[in-house]
Amino acid sequence: MKRLIYILLALFVLSSASACGQKKKAAEQIAVVGFYNVENLFDTLDDPNRDDAEFLPDGANKWTPDKYRRKLNNIARAIRAMATENGQFHAILGLAEVENDRVLKDLVACEDLAKAGFKYVHHEGSDGRGIDCALLYRPDRFKVLASESIPYDFNSNIAFEYTKAEQAAFSTRDVLMVRGKLDGEPFAVYVAHLPSRRGDKGMDLRARGAEIIYDHAMALMDKYPGIKIAVMGDMNDDPVDASMTDYLHARETLAEMTPKEFFSPFMAMLKAGYGSMEYRGTWEIFDQILVNDNIARAPAGTLQIRPLEQGRYYGRVFKPDFLIQQSGRYKGTPFRTFSNGEFIDGYSDHLPTFVYLSK
Repeated sequence: MKRLIYILLALFVLSSASACGQKKKAAEQIAVVGFYNVENLFDTLDDPNRDDAEFLPDGANKWTPDKYRRKLNNIARAIRAMATENGQFHAILGLAEVENDRVLKDLVACEDLAKAGFKYVHHEGSDGRGIDCALLYRPDRFKVLASESIPYDFNSNIAFEYTKAEQAAFSTRDVLMVRGKLDGEPFAVYVAHLPSRRGDKGMDLRARGAEIIYDHAMALMDKYPGIKIAVMGDMNDDPVDASMTDYLHARETLAEMTPKEFFSPFMAMLKAGYGSMEYRGTWEIFDQILVNDNIARAPAGTLQIRPLEQGRYYGRVFKPDFLIQQSGRYKGTPFRTFSNGEFIDGYSDHLPTFVYLSK
């Protein structure tokens, strides 16, 4: 009888180990590619070359080391929660609104992220406030070969509202491009934070930003035939706006794409009522990830975008309760760092988004 019990226990342990191994193997076959606008991730030190006075201990936000540390831990918690849901940390995670290398170094060292082994790519950009885009990546999944900070310019046939003098004085975030190999395949990612909608304006500026990305991506595809490209960022526009459809050449379905267009997973999701940020009572999806045809309709056995939300949509807006304001005037909206000038120990005014790529 004892022998039978031992045999049954051994079989149970072996089957459990096999199941765990299968689960781990299945998780490793997925590459999670995401984006997160982390809302003003500033350190507490003065940068004399940037307008960061608001985020200093004696500045308007009274940005103390304690608040900074809590902000870092909150962002790390959000990233870790996505890893828990996905069974693995992101292979690639684009970030917007980071001040410098220091905040990235502090972020990846947080307890919740230390096991991920994240590295990062960052270039100092042209924005007057000093907020930039950056890329976190797992070096076991993504090998960086080159990176570039692409500045904004007005070299376009777009009819701009800005005068030549205003154009010369204009500054905004650079677009970060990182090229490498994702799970052994040639891959490039663009991380953007297009000009704001301040005063309900700037459509022409965002159109130019999208045009800059598109032109650069097409040149990259000509230089590296077959390269897979993801474009991500806070576009300050919805997937259905002209900057995305006309200038980034985004399409809602795989069937309507051409080889020189991008598939926009979040276009259908916006129409279905999903949102990554709330503005004046309306949910928008400014936080987008788009993929080129080499990913959208990839050959069998290579990285291809896969449905994940309800088995129907190709994108995911990560919206756990702890990222949502649970009470007060802004109940139901993203739980941000400040509300009416008061520190409320939140996360960001944007929700993270991600997609799955698998072979």
